[in-house]
Amino acid sequence: MIFEPSSDSINIPLVREDFPIFERKIQGRPIVYLDNASTSQRPKKMIDAMVHYYTHSNANVHRGVYQLSQEATDAYESVRGKVARFLSASGGTVSEQEIIFTSGTTGSVNLVCRSFGESFLKEGDVIAVTRMEHHSNFVPWQQLAKRKKARFEIIELTEDLKLDPKEVDRVLALKPKILAMTLMSNVTGVINPIASLASRFKLVGTTIVIDAAQGIAHLDLSIDRLGPIDFLAFSSHKMCGPTGVGVLWGKKNVLEKMPPDQMGGNMISHVGDLDSEWNELPHKFEAGTPNIASVIGLGAAVDYLETLGRRRIEHYEQKLTEYVLKKLEGLPGVRLLGPSSPHHRGAIFSVAIEGVHAHDLATFLDLRGISVRAGHHCAHPLMQKLGLPATCRASFSFYNTPDEADLWVEALRESQTFFARKKRL
Repeated sequence: MIFEPSSDSINIPLVREDFPIFERKIQGRPIVYLDNASTSQRPKKMIDAMVHYYTHSNANVHRGVYQLSQEATDAYESVRGKVARFLSASGGTVSEQEIIFTSGTTGSVNLVCRSFGESFLKEGDVIAVTRMEHHSNFVPWQQLAKRKKARFEIIELTEDLKLDPKEVDRVLALKPKILAMTLMSNVTGVINPIASLASRFKLVGTTIVIDAAQGIAHLDLSIDRLGPIDFLAFSSHKMCGPTGVGVLWGKKNVLEKMPPDQMGGNMISHVGDLDSEWNELPHKFEAGTPNIASVIGLGAAVDYLETLGRRRIEHYEQKLTEYVLKKLEGLPGVRLLGPSSPHHRGAIFSVAIEGVHAHDLATFLDLRGISVRAGHHCAHPLMQKLGLPATCRASFSFYNTPDEADLWVEALRESQTFFARKKRL
């Protein structure tokens, strides 16, 4: 199969020039970075935005009437508007009051768990998750269920690791109070049909929490396309932004009913000797001094992705996914987790080679300048179900190329010969 991007595709060589890290070499070879499911690389525009803040406008926000503080506050709060528009891309309306800055997807999910879950979950209620969840969207709900004496249900998967329709029906019949579900699996790349599932579960009164960490930089998504969900969580560092900051979007009418999960400065409107009153949204959930520079960096990352065009990003990555799947078809002895169709998955490929430990394989690849992730990928429940201690995962982004895919697949082929020879010695 020849990889032929359409005329409206991204200019990949030009895009790669935006990322300083691609000037590096690993083991004397050009870097092949295939760990995007863990964290993406950063464009110079994002790096420059953070440096500019620290160099020219470094001050605390929401606190001062002097010019530096006003500049910092304006830069910080402008990002809330950018994110709101980013999530309203297909015509829906997201309010800036619904955008809460957190430490990342983990922080966002835990906020919902502590505030909404602790306040509104009762003994005997059902919390449902899927077998494919990352620990950050599994463990908080598992532990909440234990604290509240709720029932914890796991929606199991089909043989090709998509959601099992029979399991969906089973859990739907239980009328769960909360359904926590990933948009895209960080292990298999499976893309879940969020809109149709949310519509069904909403009919039985379920509150729906979506982990969009993997999908946010790869899919042309917006809130209205995801159906009647209640919360959406994602991280900056998986979408070309800095680490240490993320976003929780929540429906305004739901957020208003929730108590703050942390107490301190900025989240109050009045403090008395015996009681306090909370600030309005979104500040009610942003106690203390925020990660100002990283929020500003997130804003620059949003600008960058919007300039490239998310529809073009999704289209390019779909083609790249199809290309990689075709390449893997001709590779005997390699087990690929997840569906073989490019229409049901993103560009995340977890593989296992019989008799070769995932960490040994990752080291072999690193010696060839290829950066991948080995391990359980923060998905113990899925790996235990599959009977695998670990896999080796290659995850692509819009700046990756078919040539890099070729290098990875060829290195997998070479590894089989190498490790077979080592065993004979």
